[in-house]
Amino acid sequence: MIKAADLPDLIPVFPLPGALLLPRSRLPLNIFEPRYLQMLEDTLKTPHRLIGMVQPNPRPGGSDGLHSIGCAGRVTQFSETEDGRYMITLAGISRFRISQEVSGFTPYRRCEVSWTGFERDLARSESDPDFDRTAFLELLQRLFDRRHMATDWKTLKRAEDELLINSLSMLLDFAPEDKQALLEAPSLSTRRETLVTLIEFALRGGNGDETWQ
Repeated sequence: MIKAADLPDLIPVFPLPGALLLPRSRLPLNIFEPRYLQMLEDTLKTPHRLIGMVQPNPRPGGSDGLHSIGCAGRVTQFSETEDGRYMITLAGISRFRISQEVSGFTPYRRCEVSWTGFERDLARSESDPDFDRTAFLELLQRLFDRRHMATDWKTLKRAEDELLINSLSMLLDFAPEDKQALLEAPSLSTRRETLVTLIEFALRGGNGDETWQ
């Protein structure tokens, strides 16, 4: 486990629309662009091995802005493919707030970040006392049926609150701004409420009469 005192003030960032990483969750990535291959090589030389995942936030005129809050993950697995790509896994450590982007000689982007306000990300798993799992899974099944998706429902029923809510937040196909809202949720309960709202909205987009009662 990384301690708060070990978190660096400067990290490389990987802007990837729709890719969400949450604390205590895992995100597989396929690295193939030369700049990000260089980022991975440099990251593996550091003691913390952290990469910050952040949603792009285009500014007026089309410049490459970034959302102010992202989540840093530690490279825990990596393997090279025959064509020179890397398959890596990031283990979510903590969210951060970007203080400023740092210009320099690296082909990838780097930012000075603050970890203040996200101390609970370094703690053990979070619970959701008000979680109505039965109603939630019924809502989720309607979404999966609508989209002709399959899953292992027995595993979902047994999964811990945080694993279930965070995994669905990361895996379901929501717009980047919706992913950002899930990331910025201050608690697991708030993230679950946001997730329910997004699922209900997706269902209403089908025929306008689906809601969670």
